Amino acid sequence: MQTHENRLAALREELGRRGLTGFVVPIADEHLSEYVGEYAQRLRWLTGFAGSAGSAVVLRNKAAIFVDGRYTVQVRDQVDEKLFAYIPLADMSMTDWIRANASEGDRIGYDAWLHTRAWVKEAEAAAARKGAEMVPVDGNAIDSVWSDQPEKPDAKLDVQPLEYAGKSHADKRAEIAQWLNDEGYDATVLTALDSVAWTLNIRGHDIANTPVAIAHALVRADGTATLFVAEDKLTAAVRTHLGNEVSVRGYDEYASSLADLAGKSVAVDPERAPAAIFEALDDAGANIAEQRDPSVLMKAIKNRAEIEGHRAAQARDGAALTRYLKWISETAPKGGLDELAAAAKLREFRGANDELKDISFRTISASGPHGALPHYSVTEDTNRKLEVGELYLCDSGGQYRDGTTDVTRVAAIGEPTAEMVKRYTQVLKGHIALDVAVFPKGTTGGALDALARQFLWADGVDYGHGTGHGVGAYLAVHEGPQRIAAFGGFAEPLKAGMICSNEPGYYKEGDFGIRIENLVLVEERAVPGAEREMLGFETLTFAPLERELIDPALLTDDEQAWVDDYHAKVVEIVGSQLSDADRGWLEGRCAPLG
Repeated sequence: MQTHENRLAALREELGRRGLTGFVVPIADEHLSEYVGEYAQRLRWLTGFAGSAGSAVVLRNKAAIFVDGRYTVQVRDQVDEKLFAYIPLADMSMTDWIRANASEGDRIGYDAWLHTRAWVKEAEAAAARKGAEMVPVDGNAIDSVWSDQPEKPDAKLDVQPLEYAGKSHADKRAEIAQWLNDEGYDATVLTALDSVAWTLNIRGHDIANTPVAIAHALVRADGTATLFVAEDKLTAAVRTHLGNEVSVRGYDEYASSLADLAGKSVAVDPERAPAAIFEALDDAGANIAEQRDPSVLMKAIKNRAEIEGHRAAQARDGAALTRYLKWISETAPKGGLDELAAAAKLREFRGANDELKDISFRTISASGPHGALPHYSVTEDTNRKLEVGELYLCDSGGQYRDGTTDVTRVAAIGEPTAEMVKRYTQVLKGHIALDVAVFPKGTTGGALDALARQFLWADGVDYGHGTGHGVGAYLAVHEGPQRIAAFGGFAEPLKAGMICSNEPGYYKEGDFGIRIENLVLVEERAVPGAEREMLGFETLTFAPLERELIDPALLTDDEQAWVDDYHAKVVEIVGSQLSDADRGWLEGRCAPLG
């Protein structure tokens, strides 16, 4: 079996053959996706790191791997420190490391399909400071030495029916065309996989847990479009669905086809389009306008069919989660249950409903100290038992044809400590404060973030992730442009029809983690005597909270009323889907706090 040391040596030999002295290896595909296919897991192959975000730089006599705060523990467990230095991104960026470690004359390669143009410019400037240069490669160097690299997926496309999409792809293309005409552009390139899927009302099975296909699209100001996809992925039904105004070309023809845009004004999203697209358009003589992909905001504002579909999916999913929580409460205290088995059982409960297409992300099944890692991913090596006296955090979701779910609940295994109860109740108070917020149109998610943190802040603690992200409609579980977060420049105004998560948390390193997550719909809110148009949230997720972790003495009367009202709705929406025994358990969990 080839070791990671051998793989690193093989890469350096390949770089030598190419006249390079270094190479950059991100977790990325040609669409800059959050989740990538197995064929694009180049960093994992090279280093052993199995997280969802990270990068490495390999030079002739040194190498480093860069991860954010979610993975500082995991990277040390999975990557050999003799081969790669561990660099927290909070301490040093990849480009800063290049500037500090490159030598004069170095030629550091990168794959322009796996980076943004902004990153390339930053890296070029950093390398130049040391007399080095960044070199775009012709063919990824990892691919040349990865002998058993998986092929790109060949799953067939399918059609997202109009009853769930709520709007035909002809109407969506017309909206994009109107935007192009209003802005004075001839065309726009759609590179994000969920943008392509949403615009053309197609879905795929190329990426685990996200129903998209590996494809590019080009939409023109006359409303016509071209889909670039491997043609053997097309069925007769999909071809009929696309119709005469959407032409189809091979996926590998995409780069060369950009030459056809010579002299045209083309809108390109600098955050979602790789540098290679900018380079191809520059070479073609196109006039590039850096603009956000117009489908991003259109996709984020759900139409009536998508909203109704979400409600139905959430109710269905809540029933499966409720059965699971009952099972956890009965099984975990007996001992012997581990994180992998628990996650598999939840998949079983969801899968009992024929409507389930997939889970929406890999379940975070985290017991005890693992719960303190917000993005923990259990493996055979890290798997541990759910122990009495600990908390079990489960963040999970399902993909249904009519909606995508994402929900987090915490279970107390045995008797919780007073500290656990206090922190859970503080997190719950923040969750409620955000849920009941009423705010004027134009308010950003960043302006609301502190509502969820205030009770933790008052006690001198906090959590290190955002409070909410957008969610797709049978698409990506993480969707922009909206977020509820105070950091990272998230200044997108919330609009009626957007769906967000509400997920404050608390994490005590080495001990336990807490997160309470529901999905909410931004809706117009009538306020008597209001002088401005106002918005609020409708709760979409219904599953019981952990009663043993709620201290009613720390709740106001209004907060207790919120919990009781929420639990009454859980019984109403979920209870009718349950057996008598399961419904009896649920009613006990959801009885009034008073």
